Amino acid sequence: MRTVGLRFSSYRWQRPRPIHNGLFTYSEACVGLVEIETDEGVTGYGLTTDPLIGNGNLIISETIRTLAPVILGKDPLRHELIWADLWRPKLIGRRGLTTRAISAVDIALWDIKAKVAGLPLHVLLGGYRERIPGYVAGGYYEEGKGIDELREEISGYVKLGAGAIKMKIGGMRIREDVERVAAVRDAVGPDVDILLDANGAYTVFDAVKVARALEPLDIFWFEEPIHPEDYEGLARVAGSTTIPIAAGENEYTKHGFRDLIERTGVSILNADAQILGGITEFLKVAAYAQAHNIPIAPHGHPHIHTPLVAAIPNGLIIEYYPSSVVPGASAMLRRTVGFDSDGYVRPLDEAGLGIDIDPEVPRDLHFDMRLPV
Repeated sequence: MRTVGLRFSSYRWQRPRPIHNGLFTYSEACVGLVEIETDEGVTGYGLTTDPLIGNGNLIISETIRTLAPVILGKDPLRHELIWADLWRPKLIGRRGLTTRAISAVDIALWDIKAKVAGLPLHVLLGGYRERIPGYVAGGYYEEGKGIDELREEISGYVKLGAGAIKMKIGGMRIREDVERVAAVRDAVGPDVDILLDANGAYTVFDAVKVARALEPLDIFWFEEPIHPEDYEGLARVAGSTTIPIAAGENEYTKHGFRDLIERTGVSILNADAQILGGITEFLKVAAYAQAHNIPIAPHGHPHIHTPLVAAIPNGLIIEYYPSSVVPGASAMLRRTVGFDSDGYVRPLDEAGLGIDIDPEVPRDLHFDMRLPV
């Protein structure tokens, strides 16, 4: 078997209203798709993350186009060899969008591998569990959205079956954010877990202050309280509060997660296979975390991460996005994962990742490369 075709497509949707977290404003949603075709008729799919910058998928697209000679003509089952050939730290890799491009290619290769084996990806990778707790990621800031609207939004997620919800903090004064979280706790009651995400908006001093103010509200985790590169500061925050600290959505490769684990004392890792280097690196990060008794709760698309969390012993919980956060993204996938009536997320039962793209959804960027016949 060898790879004979390589395609990249980008999909973009405007949000009805911009949403905000502690640092950034999102006026649109964007998803990238890598397709790798083999000479035996098997096609693998890999999804990229939503870049914050407007031309992010253009950079990813051109990176993949540049890497085409490394990908085309190769045996797609030899993912470790291909990954090593893609990784050129002076030019391609380490951190940023080029590693995200490698991630999408690697995810597509694993999709091929599972399809060739005739197995769902989570079974191929170990099949540790068949259902996983999930949380809905919402609670963004929006113009005209007050505490009453926030309570209504979060209560709606609980009605979907979610036993946990995540909301944003760090975009208002500490007192105001504490009031928002207290209102949500009152709305959902004591049995629903509340996860908080500051997206690196605080200084160390303010992160410690807000964490201590929030401790009486029984918070499940406090995610990315400060800048992701400040390992020493993150260790200070982790040591100052009883709330578990989660981090890692902006970390890359096993080397970055080694440093994050050894230098920060974080309790939960938000490893994202679409960012850190694909499924190949994700599995190595998960194994290293398991050796340190640290659970994995991935940031990112549930269609990619549900089978990964289902496969590993230290998988904790899955992030799930409502349509208001990722408008249009569900339309491009004919089948998606979602909450069961018991509040759990289950991996799809078809071979591979189960990605099925609707060809009628318009693309704003596309290229198609093939080996000469």
